[in-house]
Amino acid sequence: DNVEMALSLSGIGAKERRERATKVLTDVGLADQLTKKPNQLSGGQMQRVAIARALVNDPKILLADEPTGALDSKTSGQIMKLVQEISKTRLVIMVTHNSKIAKEYSDRIINLLDGEILDDSNKVTETDDVPGESLINKKTSMSFKQSMKTSFKNLITKKGRTFITAIAGSIGIIGIALVLAISTGMNGVVGDVQKDTLAGFPITVDKITTTDNFGPPRGAMGAPTDENESTLFPDGNVVFPYDRSSSTTLHENILNDEFITYIENVDPTLVNSVSYSSAVALQIITQSDTGLYDLVKIQSSGGFSPFGGSSVFNEMPNNQEFVESQYDLLTGTYPSDYNELVLVVNSQNQVSVEILEALGYNINDEYTFENFIGKEFKVIPNDVYYTQIDDVYQPNNSYEEMHKNEESMTIKIVGVLRVNEDATSEVLNAGLGYTALLTEKLLDNAMTSEIVLAQEDNKEVNVLTNTDFNAQITYEHVMQLLGGDSTPSAIQIYPTSFEAKDEVKAYIDAFNEGKYEEGQIIYTDLAEVISSTISSLINTITIVLAAFAAISLVVSSIMIGIITYVSVIERTKEIGIMRSLGARKKDISRIFNAETLLIGLTSGTLGILIYLVLQTPLNMIIGNLVDIEGFASLSIQYGLCLIALSSALTLVAGLIPSSITAKKDPVTALRTE
Repeated sequence: DNVEMALSLSGIGAKERRERATKVLTDVGLADQLTKKPNQLSGGQMQRVAIARALVNDPKILLADEPTGALDSKTSGQIMKLVQEISKTRLVIMVTHNSKIAKEYSDRIINLLDGEILDDSNKVTETDDVPGESLINKKTSMSFKQSMKTSFKNLITKKGRTFITAIAGSIGIIGIALVLAISTGMNGVVGDVQKDTLAGFPITVDKITTTDNFGPPRGAMGAPTDENESTLFPDGNVVFPYDRSSSTTLHENILNDEFITYIENVDPTLVNSVSYSSAVALQIITQSDTGLYDLVKIQSSGGFSPFGGSSVFNEMPNNQEFVESQYDLLTGTYPSDYNELVLVVNSQNQVSVEILEALGYNINDEYTFENFIGKEFKVIPNDVYYTQIDDVYQPNNSYEEMHKNEESMTIKIVGVLRVNEDATSEVLNAGLGYTALLTEKLLDNAMTSEIVLAQEDNKEVNVLTNTDFNAQITYEHVMQLLGGDSTPSAIQIYPTSFEAKDEVKAYIDAFNEGKYEEGQIIYTDLAEVISSTISSLINTITIVLAAFAAISLVVSSIMIGIITYVSVIERTKEIGIMRSLGARKKDISRIFNAETLLIGLTSGTLGILIYLVLQTPLNMIIGNLVDIEGFASLSIQYGLCLIALSSALTLVAGLIPSSITAKKDPVTALRTE
């Protein structure tokens, strides 16, 4: 290996190196010592190895500095005979203080004193015809592959220290791997929830949808708009009203016949139902158990809603087969006409107290289905609900009178629905559900009502307040509220599956192609909003935990840098030998960089292997806690990235020690013991 070092620096292949090193060692009489380590050789044998190392590259000139200085007379004679034999085929220049050896073995002796020539036994004059020969020195060049091999051999000689260093370096990798594996498991659970639970949530296209949230807008309702005038802490006594919704960037979807026709032509295999919501106000009066009449409070803070509120009366998807696939009919019949309702209870047959109060029920401990079947309500049309007083239409406060009015529409509960065990999601809110037929009936009635006709005749003034329309209360808004505009306020598209949902969204995206921003349709996928919010939270937690775990990785990298520096100190003489044999600074640097890279690679691989050992008990513990099998899992990509990260960090940590190594003076390094 010592002799091969010179050949390694010259880029000679492994097979040729072994052959040439064996031959030259045989030539210097060490054929029987090839497998011994340096500390097993005598001084003379070590000197022979040094000569062999000098000869292995077949130099034209051999420089020998006191080749017998540390040897006894017998060994000195053997070495000098070897040097004399070498001088037959190449020039040997030897420096020695031993005049006896010089006279016995040299062809030419030049005596020097304090750097000056005293005499020359075979002086060359200018008239001598001496043939000249140019010497061309080849530059050494150690390949990266050879650097890796050299570094690997050195690490193998220090197995214990290398193993402990690799273990220390792997701790950070293990920590990050555990965090990533649990994060992957959490995202997988979120994905399963999205597929199994949220897939039934509709894709919603609202007429007015929010795109961005920036806070109160400049110029809202008379607020300052000049760029140099601040809206914060203004002077004066002016109060600027603004609508909370105006603190967002709104987009108005144009839900015209073109888009409605486009949606109705969607592949029927992708959707269970397409439902249209109307902004028309439902005015419903109920008679309570005590005989009192009251206007039903349509909105309730209870019931099902991811944002904490719902409506007591809700329009059902316009597909009976789809609804019945998600819900069981516990009693009665499914509503098939405009005047038929269905009571929706939760999986425990529960109905919110707030909903019961809104429907006029006295709160009891329990009810039977018979308490609800046949319960009647009155839908009050515009001509009954609104009364004209001068130029203003005001609501009628006589609930009993409106309830008994012949023009009021009677609706009643005909059945009870409950979500079934196999449902992908609860597409109906708790409360009362009605069909689209009731909405159509109400709109048809409202179109010819007096208040709608009066509003159509005066598009500048709100007939409900006798005030001008403004940015907050528009003509279109009031007409939709009164039922004079049948344009849908929202469209709900219920996909058949999680995969179909993506295709439906792609179908809507295709509609937007080539259109200006104002004409595009912006939709809301509530399932994606919920899951992406949870995923963002998980990713944030993952980053924080990974950052903590990375601290140990950085510490271990610094430790590896220190160990590399210690290795540099230990191998100073070896560095001097390599430099004296012609190794370039970058060759030395490359060897130590390769060493740190190997340590990092080993640490990363060891860390991943230890994680894989820990994965099984980890999954068993998590499985017992949350009843999910195979929760934690680390992808191959993550594993490879962590190994690469470990390698890169240790390589960076070793750059400074390797740079210090490369700059060492070879003479100084050789003198180091």
